[in-house]
Amino acid sequence: MTGTMSSNAKADLGRRFSVAPMMDWTDRHCRMFHRQLSARALLYTEMLTTGAVIHGDREHLMGFSDAEHPVALQLGGSDPAELAEAARIGEGEGYDEINLNCGCPSDRVQSGRFGACLMAEPDTVARGVEAMLKAVKVPVTVKCRIGIDDQDAEEDFNRFISTVAGAGCTTFIVHARKAWLQGLSPKENRDIPPLDYRRVYRLKQARPDLTIVINGGIEDLDQSLDHLQHVDGVMLGRAAYQRPWLLAEVDRRIFGEPQNPVSSRAQAVTAMMPYIAERLARGDYLTRITRHMLGLYHGCHGGRHWRRMLSEDARAPGSGTGLLRHALDLIEQAGQARAAAE
Repeated sequence: MTGTMSSNAKADLGRRFSVAPMMDWTDRHCRMFHRQLSARALLYTEMLTTGAVIHGDREHLMGFSDAEHPVALQLGGSDPAELAEAARIGEGEGYDEINLNCGCPSDRVQSGRFGACLMAEPDTVARGVEAMLKAVKVPVTVKCRIGIDDQDAEEDFNRFISTVAGAGCTTFIVHARKAWLQGLSPKENRDIPPLDYRRVYRLKQARPDLTIVINGGIEDLDQSLDHLQHVDGVMLGRAAYQRPWLLAEVDRRIFGEPQNPVSSRAQAVTAMMPYIAERLARGDYLTRITRHMLGLYHGCHGGRHWRRMLSEDARAPGSGTGLLRHALDLIEQAGQARAAAE
């Protein structure tokens, strides 16, 4: 099932809060789970190369559920014609936004001439953005760093933004640390280069005409609200994935909705069960879905039992939604036992 919307439908791209595209993490199952927790957060796919989008199995790579909207497709590539074709395909599949990755520092990405290395080629990025904007009607955005390697001067960063904005891009998601393409692993690039949020704030001050979303090292909604005093939006990555329950307060605290979609973790799990049953009927394995739910009870009494059942017991042949119900029962019993002991 694809996520194609009707011609009259228009997703609300509330950029005040989004969940970052993360390789091997933000697949369709992860996004569907996150959507149970927040109706308003903008969700992103894993990065897909233009070649994979153009030549690969589109249902396997790009298929998603209507309930995931608003959802953006992140592309990796540098050839304008290929980017335009991949963007056109993404729009046709129903994605609400096309995002170009100019921030990933991995060796594999560099060898393909996309990701963070493109920050050294703002004209190349501008040509790609221009081609995509001509090909689609949905927004085209760019996710980047504040710099790479020795290209660390603020004027280099501002030049990149100005050049790409000149091609028509009006929204930039900025990971507020530079990337070391030589000498640091992708994992180290998530932690070692220092964060410089104020550089991103200054960009917003200098370019109030642009929508600026800040990313990198943001741990919770309190920090998110602090950043929103300076920029248009925040994007959380690992924190949202590893402690997903924080997403359950996004609609109320970030978007000002009167209430959140779910009021308890158990309600979020129950809301996922029809989707899980459908995917299992299509041949998916339970662990491919439940691996994204392991952190739901992070810090809660019984959380260890929850993680064990969803990571180990879910591997048993024939495992289905009954295992989740059993896991919820164990969580409730653990809570009752704790309350009785107190």
